[in-house]
Amino acid sequence: MRIKTGKSFARAEPDCAARVGASASTRRAHNDMFISSYRSLRAGPRVSPDGDTVDTNNCRMCDVGDTYPRRLANTVRSRGEALAEHVIRAAARPETPRPRVTLPEVNMTLKTSFPRARPLALALLLPSLALPACGDDTVMGTDSGTDGQDGQDGQDGQDGQDGQDGQDGQNGDPGQDGDPGQDGDPGQDGDPGQDGMDGEDGLDISQDPRSGVVALSFSDDLGTGAVNVPELVWTLADDWVKDQLAPGIQFPLAAASTDSVRSISGVQPNVVITWLDPLTYDDTPDGPRFGANADYIAYFGDDWDLNPGDAPQWNGSGYSAWIWVNHEYISGAQPTSSSAPQRQHLTLAKLLRAWDLLTGKPSADVWADEDLVTYNNWHKKQLGGSWMHIVQDPASGDWLPDYGAGAWRYDATSATQTLVTGLSFAEADKDDEGDDLPQNVVAGIMGDCSGAQTPWGTIISAEENVQYYYGDVEICWPSQKFEPGVGCDAGGDITLDVAPNDDGSFSSAPDPNAAHNRDFYGFLTEIDPGMPADEYYGKTNPGDGHQKLGAMGRARWENATFAVTDEWRLIPDQPLVMYAGNDRRGGRIYKFVSSATYSEGMSKAEIRALLEDGAVYVAHFADLDNDTGYTVGGAVPDEDNPGAGVWLELSVDSVDIAPNSATLGDGADTIGAALMDQSWNNLAGFPDDETVRRAHFTAANKIGVKELNRPEDIEWNPLDMSGTPRLYVAFTNHTRKVALDENGAVYDPELWDADSPQRDDNLGGVFAIEEADPSAPGSSGSFSYWAAFRGTEGGTMWDAANPDNLMIDAMGGVWFGTDGNFGTNGHADALYYLDLDPAHRAGEQDVVNPGYGRAFRVVAGPSDSEATGPALASDQRTMFFAVQHPGENQFSRWPND
Repeated sequence: MRIKTGKSFARAEPDCAARVGASASTRRAHNDMFISSYRSLRAGPRVSPDGDTVDTNNCRMCDVGDTYPRRLANTVRSRGEALAEHVIRAAARPETPRPRVTLPEVNMTLKTSFPRARPLALALLLPSLALPACGDDTVMGTDSGTDGQDGQDGQDGQDGQDGQDGQDGQNGDPGQDGDPGQDGDPGQDGDPGQDGMDGEDGLDISQDPRSGVVALSFSDDLGTGAVNVPELVWTLADDWVKDQLAPGIQFPLAAASTDSVRSISGVQPNVVITWLDPLTYDDTPDGPRFGANADYIAYFGDDWDLNPGDAPQWNGSGYSAWIWVNHEYISGAQPTSSSAPQRQHLTLAKLLRAWDLLTGKPSADVWADEDLVTYNNWHKKQLGGSWMHIVQDPASGDWLPDYGAGAWRYDATSATQTLVTGLSFAEADKDDEGDDLPQNVVAGIMGDCSGAQTPWGTIISAEENVQYYYGDVEICWPSQKFEPGVGCDAGGDITLDVAPNDDGSFSSAPDPNAAHNRDFYGFLTEIDPGMPADEYYGKTNPGDGHQKLGAMGRARWENATFAVTDEWRLIPDQPLVMYAGNDRRGGRIYKFVSSATYSEGMSKAEIRALLEDGAVYVAHFADLDNDTGYTVGGAVPDEDNPGAGVWLELSVDSVDIAPNSATLGDGADTIGAALMDQSWNNLAGFPDDETVRRAHFTAANKIGVKELNRPEDIEWNPLDMSGTPRLYVAFTNHTRKVALDENGAVYDPELWDADSPQRDDNLGGVFAIEEADPSAPGSSGSFSYWAAFRGTEGGTMWDAANPDNLMIDAMGGVWFGTDGNFGTNGHADALYYLDLDPAHRAGEQDVVNPGYGRAFRVVAGPSDSEATGPALASDQRTMFFAVQHPGENQFSRWPND
């Protein structure tokens, strides 16, 4: 509300004049507002909510420097006097209509304009207005003359200038809401929005088959008196041999193929963890997760190392432990710029899309470069190994991940770093950002198949088929046929192209930092479990961290094993001895003998240093038939009629005689001379041992070492039931042609198709190897070998084929898992106990059904999965194994219902 001064009340206060005719409710509202403002001013200084004093001279109803009562009185008095004078003048002019100003009207105007000052306004105004209402029509005088005519009224003076607007009054209380208005007309439809994310069904992986670890817990002795899993199985086998098996007990497990894990009675299986499960309570994409296609498993019972010198085998807790699990690969086809992922690759792509890490649809045939880079990085994260803590629930017997203990993932990204010892490189590797790593430090591990648990508490994780990721180093053997023109031709030294190729699983990604040199991979890798993934060997402390064993050389390593005592300790006062197999058709078995000697009391760092330097020997199965790879003189060798072999030092300094010397030379040519010869066996020369160790397969072919039928797992058995320590080797199969003839000469590639024999071993077997001096394996130069088990083909309960991983229990029992039995025999791949108890031979006392050499099926996996990584808890009351690639070629929903 604004207060103005001037000649015309109506002109000066149009708002107030307009409200004279307003409704009573409206006038009351204005009066109340004015009164409220006035009262607040009369009350003196006000205090604001924050405690500050408000100056009433700066109120909204006052001019600066004035007080409200004075201004109000002056305003009312001046307006009242002006109005009274105007009424008196009008009364003296009867011919001029009087203004229609009445006291109620004036009062109304004043009430409207000055509601709080009404008593003061009336007191000042009423005396002035009494003249026209009560006075006479004549004027008193001494002489009365004739009244003259009234003069004409003068013209009204010009209106005075409007006064300055007063300050706004305080807002009144909000009025009541009005009635809702009518709805407007509907607007036009907007443009269609972008497509949303795929629906839940399209990204659901809950029914996808996924690899995982299964625990078989001892639950019932079945009346045998056994106290653990190996004892139970051995006792049941003994009962079967003596024809004393209790009625109703199914042993061995029936041959069948189901989409489940089946086991004999007396053990209770449970799934411990599966691919893509979180390893901790962090279930975000950044948290550690269990990797793909689980393989090798190692068990470290809590407090296994309380006693100095103890090995992790058979020590520590049997119900609470850390376990290591290898992750070998992802099944199916990975996405490309013009093709969609398949099988396990599709499962991973769906999860990444659900996490909003991919922009396109997982099943799309066209993939953007951005998504290919993202997928490639996550593909690398699925390989390597997991280090996690597990515990057994005493009520149910189930084994469960201990999410609160923490976990570590070691993978193919540069987040994992290892130092290659015993071998040097011409150039440094780079991390995933393209920055140089320290010399001989390599980014990532991959293709981790089987492995070994060292007596000092580390893990050997074997990098097998690394040629798929950045390319093969030994490209002169795409199969067993020699490929000329790619670096192995006679006439010079061998040239190995180590640059990454363009079509490897990892190097094909549209990321310049994704590729790494080929020769950085294909090693036996020693992981120091529990150390940070990037803690390469010697980075912080000598003897700590992860190393790749360059002194052993490159190959498609399946696993490793160590010569140990019956307490699983290294043999004192002898060199450290390690064995490993090159798992490829025509691959060989190798032995590493350290240059220095092991002695009791050595520290972990001192023991690990033994792996940095030593000699490498290759096993030459001299009398093995070249056309079969498993017979000697046309017959399968047995313990009574074994084959003979020798260990040959694979070095340019070796003085051992080359196996093909009699054919290609004078019979006295040394391996060292043959390797360096630039035309020996029509192959290029090896100038030094580092070149030899980068290309074991080519070096063995050059000197004529007998080819083997895919040596997969190899295990040292210090408690063999024979009473003599032995090595056991699983040969899976070999149904292709060979590279060498029976004399060790390379087939002419032009004649290879016609001349090279095709081996017919589609069943495989487990061979025993006995060193000439088992107590001193490092110095043994020869060995004998025979078939402890040969695979069979058929649908009976006794048929099994294609052995792969091996396990030795604490009693010296031999176990194996199969890889390919499903394709060969039509029933599931499984874990078997190989009966090698001499008391179960035919003719022994109480033997009704000879069991020696038989494989007793104990547990079977789902669909066409591979049974891998068998391992026992320290008390042997639980056996673990990995279900690898379920549903790889057949339907499966395992482990889902």
